[in-house]
Amino acid sequence: MTAPRKLAVGNWKMNGLRADLHEARKLAAEFPSPSADIVLCPPATLIGAMAAALVGSSVRVGGQDCHFNSSGAHTGDISAGMLADAGAYHVILGHSERRADHGEASVMVAQKARAAHAAGLTAIICIGETEAERDSGQTLDVVLDQMKHSMPDSASAANTVIAYEPVWAIGTGRTPTLDQVAQVHDALRANLPDAGISLLYGGSVKPANAAEIFAIKNVDGALVGGASLKADDFGAIVAALDRA
Repeated sequence: MTAPRKLAVGNWKMNGLRADLHEARKLAAEFPSPSADIVLCPPATLIGAMAAALVGSSVRVGGQDCHFNSSGAHTGDISAGMLADAGAYHVILGHSERRADHGEASVMVAQKARAAHAAGLTAIICIGETEAERDSGQTLDVVLDQMKHSMPDSASAANTVIAYEPVWAIGTGRTPTLDQVAQVHDALRANLPDAGISLLYGGSVKPANAAEIFAIKNVDGALVGGASLKADDFGAIVAALDRA
């Protein structure tokens, strides 16, 4: 079996203007990675401009969501094909903010992932438990159920990545213990339909804790939020992943 590919994904969320593209250029120029793939997922308004700015570099661009239909009367939505046409190679799906703010259930995430695959995109499928679910001992049940029902039959190591992000750790500065991360990633790896699928950890990943997170077995990289907005911070995380 081919080892899962190391991957660092930056999720800019609803942050970033055209003037901020210099951070993407700086990352590509000053922090090239010999062993990991790097993906930046800016707001949809910046995908085309970022793809153009990164031509010739090893950094790829991704979207933050897509519709499960290829076209139609869906005001404000973006199809997977449109993302690919704009220069994206990946798309984040099922992020907890989408699941909570937009009521996206795992079955819809699977539909979106299938559409992403059909458009030639790699789907980065997010899963994670709330604080209440962790406190009640439901973590593994929740994340395994989300993973199972969020992945379509088309999922493989070539087109799918799983990102575990405990909801209570996103943007809070809190992280699970290393043992807790290991427990979840071990369970996910044991239940993947394709053992070569990369498993990312997300939730308050920063330069100060990246190395210890990447030292955990079955952690193949990170989905990074706020720290991906600055090239120096994200570059330090990428460097830690290279050393892992």
